[in-house]
Amino acid sequence: MHAPFSPISNFGELPCKALGGARTFMSWQTFYTLDSLLAAGQKAAASCLCVSFDLFDTLLIRRTHDPDLVKPATARFIAAKAKELGRAMSWEQVQDLRDQIECAERQQTSQHFADHEACYPSFMATLLRKIFGEQADEALLDAVTRYELRMENNMLVPRAHLVQWLRDLHASGKKIIILSDVYLPAEHLKKLIEHAGFLDAVDGVISSADTFLAKASGKAFPLVQEQYGFDYASWLHVGDNPHSDGLKPSEFGIRSLVLRDASEKHRKSLEKRYYNYSLGQPFWRGRSLQQLMLPLEAENVERPPLYRYGFLVLAPLLSAFIQGVMEACLNEGVKRLYFFSREGWLLEKIWHQLAPELYPASPLPVVSYLYVSRMALAGASCAHKGILRSNADIVFLPAGNRDFRDVCRVFSLQAEPFGPHLARFDLALDTVLTDKHLGYSPENRRKFNELFHDKDFQDEVKAQTTASNQALQRYLEAEGFFREDQVALVDIGWMGTIQRFLFDAIEHRPDVPVCRGYVLAATRGIPYPQGPKNNFTGLLYDRDRFDLAGSSILYAQDLFEEACRAPHPTLNGYELKEDGYELVFRPQNDSIAHAEKEQDTYFAPLQQGILAGVERYAAAAAILGVSVQDLKPWLNYLMVSRLAFPKTAEIMDIRHRHHLDDFHGQHKPTPKHAKGQKHLWNRSEIALRFLPLLRLKYFLLGIKNRLRE
Repeated sequence: MHAPFSPISNFGELPCKALGGARTFMSWQTFYTLDSLLAAGQKAAASCLCVSFDLFDTLLIRRTHDPDLVKPATARFIAAKAKELGRAMSWEQVQDLRDQIECAERQQTSQHFADHEACYPSFMATLLRKIFGEQADEALLDAVTRYELRMENNMLVPRAHLVQWLRDLHASGKKIIILSDVYLPAEHLKKLIEHAGFLDAVDGVISSADTFLAKASGKAFPLVQEQYGFDYASWLHVGDNPHSDGLKPSEFGIRSLVLRDASEKHRKSLEKRYYNYSLGQPFWRGRSLQQLMLPLEAENVERPPLYRYGFLVLAPLLSAFIQGVMEACLNEGVKRLYFFSREGWLLEKIWHQLAPELYPASPLPVVSYLYVSRMALAGASCAHKGILRSNADIVFLPAGNRDFRDVCRVFSLQAEPFGPHLARFDLALDTVLTDKHLGYSPENRRKFNELFHDKDFQDEVKAQTTASNQALQRYLEAEGFFREDQVALVDIGWMGTIQRFLFDAIEHRPDVPVCRGYVLAATRGIPYPQGPKNNFTGLLYDRDRFDLAGSSILYAQDLFEEACRAPHPTLNGYELKEDGYELVFRPQNDSIAHAEKEQDTYFAPLQQGILAGVERYAAAAAILGVSVQDLKPWLNYLMVSRLAFPKTAEIMDIRHRHHLDDFHGQHKPTPKHAKGQKHLWNRSEIALRFLPLLRLKYFLLGIKNRLRE
C-alpha cells in the first residue's frame, strides 16, 4: 500500500516561457505544485468574490491515463442490451458508430456556434435509435446514461486537499463555480460532483456541452461573467491546463492558478505503459488492472496488515473466481445459483459487488444462500443408498478420525445399534480403521469394506437417516432448488464433499436438476463421481488441468476458508417437522464456538480489505473489459509470489489460526502422520527468516506432489 498522501513540496514554482502579453498577478505563466497552489490561492482568494475550478484532473483525479477508456465499457453495456433484444452487434461496432455520431455532431455544432462540442444526451440518443430503432426509448437512454456515469464515478477520486480548500472558500462566502470543457452536460457533472461529496459547496456548474462555449476558446468566461455579474478583477480561476485554465482566463484579467502534479503525471504515465503492454502481452492485462485498483488520494490511508493483504492478494483472486463463475453460468445458461454456507457468505457478497459493474445487462442467475455443511448432509445422503464406501473413505482423510464411532459422528448416526452388525465381521465400534493410528490392521479395514455390502447394516443406516433426508428435501423445495433444469453450486473448495453428499441425497428424485459445481480450487483426493447430472470444476486450479502455478493456492487452504467464513455457526443438520423442517445449528457454548468467535474478530480486517478490493477490482475489470482467461497469467504470478513464497510477516499474521470443524476427530495420529501435516505456513518465524531456501523447498515438494497426482 502507498504511504498516506502528502502533496509534493519539492517541486516549487516553475516559471514558464512567456507567451506574450502583460504579466498578470499569479498568471498562467507559473505552474504550481499542490502545496504552493494552496498557499498562493489562499492569498489570492482573500480579495475575490468568485473562485471557479476546472473539474477533471483538478478537483477530480482520473484513475485512467485516458478518459476515453470509459467509452468501451459503455459500448459493451449497449452491445449486451442489443444481444438481449435480438440485435447482434459487437461492442467494437457500437464504439465505432458512437465515434462517428459524436464527430458528426461536433461538425454540425461548429456551423452554428463558436466552439464545436458534442452533447452526450443528444448523440447518445442518436446512437441508440440507430441500433435499437423504435425500442430506443427514454428508459433505455436513462439506463445507458446511468451506467456510463457509474463508470465515470468508478474512475474518479476527489483531490482531498483541494476539495477541502473549496469547502473553506464556500464557507467564507465565496461563490464557487465549476467550469468544464466536456461532452457531459451540467446535470451529469452535478451527479459526478455529488458522488464525490462536495456538490453542497458548489454554487454553479457550467459545461461546454450545454453552452457550446468552451474555456479553450476563452468564450466560457464572458458567459460566466454575464450570468453571475462578476467583475473579472474579483475572480480567481484554478485548473490544470496551461491554455484553458491559464492563458485564456488571464486574457480577461482573471487571476489564474495552474496546477502541475508531478506524482500524478508519473502515475498516469506508468498506468499508460502497463495498458499499452497489455494490448499485446496477456500478463500485463492483470498488471494494468492491479494498477487501477491502487488507492489514490483520500483513499490512501494507513490500514492493518490483514486489511492490506485482503485488498492486494485475496480480493483479486476471489474476484476472479466469482467472475469465472459468472462467465460459466452465462455460457451454460444457468438461471439459478446457490452459495454454500459458510464460505459462500463472503462469496455471495463478492457476487453482488461484481455483477452491477461487469454484467449489468446480461441475464445472470438468481442467487441464494444455502445452509449446508458436510456434517449436515453426510447423514441425509445415506437415506436411499446407504453409506457408500467412497463416502466413508472421506471420513478418514482427517488424521483425527480413526474408528467407526467417528464414522457415526460424521454421518449423524447412533453408534450403539451398529454393534451387532460390526460383531458379525469381528469388528467393534472402536476398532482402528486407518493406518494413521496405532493398532491398525489391513485385515480389519478389509472387513470394514465388506460391511458396505451387508443389507442389514445398510437398512439400519437408512432408517436412521430418512427423517433428515426428508427435511433436507423440504428445505431445498422451499429454496426453489428443483424449479430449474440446472443449478450452479458455489463453494470455496476442495474435494467437493458437500456437493457429493447433497447429490447423493436427492439423486433419486425425477426432478433433480443438473448440478454444476464451481469451486476456487479442486483437489479431488478421492475421485469425484462426475456424471451428466453432476459435475464439479475448480476455476483457478483443477487437478484435471496441469497447472503448477495455480496449484500454489493449495498452500493456503485454511487462509481462504477463514477469509470467507460467515459469522454464523455451522449447520448441524435438518430436523423434520410436521409442518416442514427446521435448520439445526451447532451449539455456541463450547471451546470451538468460542475460538471461532475470536477468529471472526481477528479476521474482520481481512474481510474488510477483501470487500474494499473487490469494489476496486469490479471497477477496473469493467473499464478494461478483461475476462478471467485474460487475467490468468497475472493471477498465476500472484498465487506463486504471495501464496507459495509469502513474506514472513504475512505468515506470522495468519499462522496457527486454522479452520475449525467438527468433521475432524480428536484422536492423535502416529508421529509419522502428524509430521506429515506440517507445511510452510506452519513454520516458525526463526525458520522463515533464517532459512533462505525454505520456501523453495516447499514449492518443489508441492510440484512433486502435483506431478504424482
